Amino acid sequence: MKSILSLLALLTGAASLFAQTPARTDSIRKDALNVYMEATDYIRKEIPYINYVRDLKDADVYIISSSQSTGSGGREYSYFIIGQKRFNSLKDTVEFVSSPDDTEEQIRAGQVLVLKQGLMRYVQQTPLSKNIEISYTEPISETVSTDKWNNWVFSTSLNGMLNGQQSYKSDQLFGSLSASRVTPELKVDLDVDYELNLDRFLIDEREIRSVNNSRSIEGLVVRSLNDHWSVGGEAEVESSTFSNYKLKATLMPGIEYDIYPYSESTRRQLRLLYEAGYMYQSYLDTTIYDKMQEHLWGHSLNAAYQVIQKWGSVNVSLQWFNYLHDFSKNLLSIDGSVSVRLAKGLSLQMGGMAAMVHDQLSLVKGGATPEEILLQRKELETQYRYFTFFGLSYTFGSIYNNVVNPRFGSSSGGMTIMIN
Repeated sequence: MKSILSLLALLTGAASLFAQTPARTDSIRKDALNVYMEATDYIRKEIPYINYVRDLKDADVYIISSSQSTGSGGREYSYFIIGQKRFNSLKDTVEFVSSPDDTEEQIRAGQVLVLKQGLMRYVQQTPLSKNIEISYTEPISETVSTDKWNNWVFSTSLNGMLNGQQSYKSDQLFGSLSASRVTPELKVDLDVDYELNLDRFLIDEREIRSVNNSRSIEGLVVRSLNDHWSVGGEAEVESSTFSNYKLKATLMPGIEYDIYPYSESTRRQLRLLYEAGYMYQSYLDTTIYDKMQEHLWGHSLNAAYQVIQKWGSVNVSLQWFNYLHDFSKNLLSIDGSVSVRLAKGLSLQMGGMAAMVHDQLSLVKGGATPEEILLQRKELETQYRYFTFFGLSYTFGSIYNNVVNPRFGSSSGGMTIMIN
């Protein structure tokens, strides 16, 4: 501990020696709007007429941000601007929607523009408003062009990776093709995916080869009934050497109810989805139940909860699935994440997934070789799966962090202690 304190003292002294001019009092800055938000260096540079405070209690306004994918392949960024103290009765929401071919510069410029627009009525009530100018730069067209694609968006990708050394080589290939059409009334998603993994090991002049590949075609169609109800269905055809599927075909129609209106989905959701349908499964090798193919029926119930508030966010989903011919063949899983502001400067992040697994009908009767187990090339029998993560962060120091200084890399005000 003494060594850490000594280091801090040394760094503080060095900073004092490098300072060439005393800090001057900024008489304008003290009257600026105090805003609590997650702000990048770019935002601080482009919106310099507010104070970016570190603690919620010091803020006149706090901003909650969220984003979600759009039907075109872009993202919708939502900013919920909520007033405190003298602005306690004020509340606004501004949004920016990026297109799938927007560059990072276009996205961040769009985000800054809507933030400026949303903050303006709050800045207008500060002395800094006399220095604000408003202008309009884009001419307005007298006509509206039609969409020749009728809201359809297509995307494709092909990725490969080769790596190796004298005793090991690995080849990987990934390909995908997708098409989607999203309107307020109808959502259609079509996806085609292919994956190939080939590993070769040379051990004592003996070569061990491992091949794993999977292919799938998925489709989703959802019709909006109103602001709470939706109906639709999913269909999938796939094959997987890992899961012992020569062919698996699934058709699952379903119905969903959101307790909160879908229009509030960027802030909160509580969705209940029920699906039931048919599955045909043909196997590459005989299963532990002495099957090479079978016709099955099953159903599932999914509950998903998401909320974003000034104290943090929660995202949790719970799923139950079972085959109808045998209710003991089932799966129960829960996954999610939580981010909570515990106290001034102290935040907690945690999450993970846990599942009770009793639905592995496709397991190979003969089990797996040691090589297949070590390389995870075959699905193994298990009664549970899980993973988890957690982290604590604590920040202290000046309540303001307006200055951006990119010299020698990025930095931020105060000190942050991470436990991860």
